[in-house]
Amino acid sequence: MQIRNNLEISALEVPRFRLFKDSSSRFSRLLILMLFAGAIFASPAAAQVSRSGEPVTIVPQALPANSISSVLDRGRQLETNNRWGEALSHYEDALREHRGNETLQQHHDLAKLHYSVERRYHDQSFVESISTLNREQALSLYAELLQKTNTHYVSNPPWRKLGVRGASAIDLALTDANFLSVNKLQLSTDQLAQVRKEIYQLLGQRTLQNSRDLMTFSSDVARLAEVRAGLNPTATVLEFVTAAAEGLDDYSSFLTADQLRETYSQIEGNFVGLGVELKAENGALLIVRVIPGSPAERAGILSQDRIVAVDGKSTAELSTDEAASMLTGVEGSYVRVTVYSSGAEPRVLNIRREHVNVPSLEDPKIVDSDFGIAYARIPAFQKTTSRDLETALWDLHRQGMRSLILDLRGNPGGLLTASVELADKFLTEGNIVSTRGRSPQEDFNYTAHYGGTWRVPLVVLIDGDSASASEIFAGAIKDNNRGTIVGSTSFGKGSVQGIFPLGFAGAGIRLTTAKFYSPKGTAISYNGVEPHDKVQVVAKQAVDRIDLASQEKTDIVLQAGIQAARSRLAAPVAKPSTVR
Repeated sequence: MQIRNNLEISALEVPRFRLFKDSSSRFSRLLILMLFAGAIFASPAAAQVSRSGEPVTIVPQALPANSISSVLDRGRQLETNNRWGEALSHYEDALREHRGNETLQQHHDLAKLHYSVERRYHDQSFVESISTLNREQALSLYAELLQKTNTHYVSNPPWRKLGVRGASAIDLALTDANFLSVNKLQLSTDQLAQVRKEIYQLLGQRTLQNSRDLMTFSSDVARLAEVRAGLNPTATVLEFVTAAAEGLDDYSSFLTADQLRETYSQIEGNFVGLGVELKAENGALLIVRVIPGSPAERAGILSQDRIVAVDGKSTAELSTDEAASMLTGVEGSYVRVTVYSSGAEPRVLNIRREHVNVPSLEDPKIVDSDFGIAYARIPAFQKTTSRDLETALWDLHRQGMRSLILDLRGNPGGLLTASVELADKFLTEGNIVSTRGRSPQEDFNYTAHYGGTWRVPLVVLIDGDSASASEIFAGAIKDNNRGTIVGSTSFGKGSVQGIFPLGFAGAGIRLTTAKFYSPKGTAISYNGVEPHDKVQVVAKQAVDRIDLASQEKTDIVLQAGIQAARSRLAAPVAKPSTVR
């Protein structure tokens, strides 16, 4: 049975959610202490608007146009300092500019392997699974993951690549301090060299053409590592498990029990924490966004602040994952953070971790009362987004709304169904999006319905961090000529992920199951959505935070959106005359 809704049931009657992440796996949208990790939202100092028929160069704000050599030099610095999370983010940004560069791709995968083992060995649920799962259960977990990959993955699985990556993962893990400590290993240089040599000898003898070959190979490597190094076979097999899931593409990944629970919380739009979105930057944790009403907001933390110490430990001396892990904890507990704001002295704050509800809609208001232009920001597509926007629209309608601006900048995605429902709210007919996968059950055409449609003129704001479900909505509005798209080209993540719980250790897998296409058949992957009115960023304003109350005056992209909305209206609202 399959229900195409927020919740799907697979043939095994296992709940599976359709969502787009975040982030990815993208480390620049890092640290899921919140909903989806976000991107910095800052007002540029100047901009230039043109119609999309005229090519305009968008000046990137995440990574300047650098030569490959300078990019690699910076990456090697991060690698040398074992700042693998930041290295991963660095290489991901570089690959957007230098797509297909083999050297960058190799460094990216190395950083991804390092960060994976670092992250998992700071995850208590994963560490517990090493001691609770025996060898046979670990192999069964691997078999289930490979079976789901074979059945649901968007293309034919690259079996040999996954096997080779498994060997590389265990090779790398044998040099990781946390891996060695948790598994109580003390290897001499000669022991390590011998184990590595024999692993790759085994690899050279195998063809690895299917999942059965991978199962046999992982079992043999586990036996070898147990005999030569005294390593728990479960630990070895789990490296093969994670290497396979994370070696498929940038968005598929293994989910520990804690991460799977967090993912379900993301879908619901709630979690326990401080209520901030974070990004690793220069040895600190940059506050990308503070969730309204959160403990962090009440404590006075602002966007663009930097956390430089957690419970007295400098973030410069911790890995990013260690620092992030120290921020998490049980509801009601406290964490002490040292926060630095530009131009001010560092301040120490004791913040209580609480249950945080992430709003699916922010700042609905009338931004131009003369023309009746309304505005609302959608930070992510959650289960309640369509319902919350409907409520806001009626309120704005009562305030005199004649045109609407929806701000999807920095929106990394969310639920497929939420983006479809939102597009349907503004379209009377036509296609919204099509999904295509290797499995026929992934092929769907989502279409609009006539009833309940808002016909208000529409403007949609996007940028390079508008991804996935955001691109579904923007693409549907553009291809159906329903509104004006303003900003810069979107991220270009045109794939669908499914969440599949696994049968052991409470774990799961996020698996790419399909690619999606706009109503006119345009592939979103690597292309993104091109705006009608492109805003060229000329210079970035040196500000520490955005004041939403005065955003209409300082946000040039929003100003371009307001101008686009005005151009679609015949005249401003007539003001009642006063007789004196």
